Amino acid sequence: MNARVYVEGGGNSSILRKLCRRGFSEFFRKAGLEGRMPRIIASGSRNDAFSDFCTALNNAAVGDFIVLLVDAEDPVDPQDLAWDHLAKRDGWDRPKDAMDENVHLMVQCMEAWFLADKEVLAQFFGKEFNRNALPGNSNIEDIQKKDVMEGLQNATRSCKKKGKYSKGIHSFLILEKIDPDKVFLVSPYAQLLIQAIKEGSGGISEVAGIEPPQS
Repeated sequence: MNARVYVEGGGNSSILRKLCRRGFSEFFRKAGLEGRMPRIIASGSRNDAFSDFCTALNNAAVGDFIVLLVDAEDPVDPQDLAWDHLAKRDGWDRPKDAMDENVHLMVQCMEAWFLADKEVLAQFFGKEFNRNALPGNSNIEDIQKKDVMEGLQNATRSCKKKGKYSKGIHSFLILEKIDPDKVFLVSPYAQLLIQAIKEGSGGISEVAGIEPPQS
């Protein structure tokens, strides 16, 4: 299987894109994907990630498994699949060859994952870190994105070691340190992502309905 994950993140900075790739790669490795690691493509904006994904899916070969990974940004209706959510929120049309397994959401944003491992946050930011300023809801996927971001800002306001939380460098450095198992306990969407990559959904043969060549 040749798995590629097109992820929202990294902006236009080569340094941030490198950190983005490293952060997700380390998270996936610790999640049990070592030996079948996907290639991470940091596409920058969510629109660029979707565009890159569509191009990759259109050009996929037999054995390829192409994944789009973006923030949900907003609450996800329990009745909606990921493609339904993105159609409503972003106006994205589901590509004709795309299956449910090809798209995954970080709900409601990647930083919500950090709330599952507050010990790592405390270690990363130092003794001034105020974990009581973080949202207290253990159901991290129910927390509004603005509340996640404001919580991280407030919790790190007095931190001298790393300074106040900054999306970008901080986010990817924290991502590579958190424990995926703690995330999976409180994020069903994260579980679905890892399971899809592990299974590979049969590569492009199943995803696009293409029969592999007969020997």
